[in-house]
Amino acid sequence: MTFASRMSCVSVSPTLKVSAEADRLRRAGVDVVDLGAGEPDFGTPKHVKDAAHAALNANFTKYTPAAGVVEFRDAVAHDYSSRYRVSIKADQVIISAGAKQALYNAAMVLFDRRDEVITHGPFWPTIVDQIKLADATPVVVQTHREDGFAIKAGAMIDAFTPKTKAIIVNSPCNPTGALIAEADMIAIADAAAARGIWVIADMTYEHLIYDPVPHNLVKILLDRMPDRTVICSSASKSYAMTGWRCGWAIGPKALIAQCNVLQGHSTSNINSITQKAGIAALTGPQDEVTVMLDDYRRRRDAVHGWLTADPRIVCVKPSGAFYLFPYVADLLSPTGIKTTSELAEAMLKEVAVAITPGEGFDAPGFFRLSYATSIERLREGVDRMFAFIAALEKSGKIPTPANR
Repeated sequence: MTFASRMSCVSVSPTLKVSAEADRLRRAGVDVVDLGAGEPDFGTPKHVKDAAHAALNANFTKYTPAAGVVEFRDAVAHDYSSRYRVSIKADQVIISAGAKQALYNAAMVLFDRRDEVITHGPFWPTIVDQIKLADATPVVVQTHREDGFAIKAGAMIDAFTPKTKAIIVNSPCNPTGALIAEADMIAIADAAAARGIWVIADMTYEHLIYDPVPHNLVKILLDRMPDRTVICSSASKSYAMTGWRCGWAIGPKALIAQCNVLQGHSTSNINSITQKAGIAALTGPQDEVTVMLDDYRRRRDAVHGWLTADPRIVCVKPSGAFYLFPYVADLLSPTGIKTTSELAEAMLKEVAVAITPGEGFDAPGFFRLSYATSIERLREGVDRMFAFIAALEKSGKIPTPANR
């Protein structure tokens, strides 16, 4: 079969691929410890589900405006205005099927062939593939384990060319959990504003920041470049609503209007019941967000300690999101397991532990481990992982650590 040429530029999401294979094994009766999934193990908060039931009982089951009901757009505008000390109106907001669609809308509305779009690596693969689907060219500026995967303004600005159309910043970052410092965001915003470059901020994990560090990216961007800023986020991670498909974009009215046109010809409105649930999530009690964050912090600290007990596993403790991103080059060898893709495949096959290989994030030698599961399952997963490593060691496929 012959398909559109654009499809040759993209590939299956590595995170969805891992989830699909883990699900296949589960259905076959295998007890899989899934540390690959990028979704909370918590249930959606009760008041959010109650709002959905109320919407069903009221027969709120018809089409809505493509951009979402005005009450939801108002709720997003008020939430961001209040939390980030800015002024946002409902006509600057579009409701979408998760942050993924919000980012896709922005890419398709803004990018053209021959445009360059800068982002940072290791990256969430969808960001780069969406740039390609919009016929633009991704320019990846690498961050480094040695400095905590911090996004440095100087490196991003040095990548500017006359073809640069936009910069996409993901903070907290999937897969590294790194945050961009406010000083670096200020420098990027000022440089971008001076050159007429857009900045798109993917803030999907904005509620999942472990320490009280300054991170008001919204105010920095809207104060400096309100006409060229797009903020994309969702209820998925913060409110354990991944399956509800509930996200949004905030931007200039003209851009949001164009996103509305595009969305009107693709998916139209998101699920009507989800919209009522989303309103409840943003306007209702926030206690469960804090409960989830505190539990993630405990899990992060525990798993980080377990993994780094082996000196061959080097891991930066993340500042946000719910992933560890260990560097395991010392477990790889030309005569044994050569890549983290092979490592992930073998680990799933041999000990039924699912992780996501670093190659999918443009980071060979790393893998992503999600700690969005119970502490008991995390302990089981790490125990199986070490048993797998010990078996490789015994077979001579990886060396024994020097301190043993």
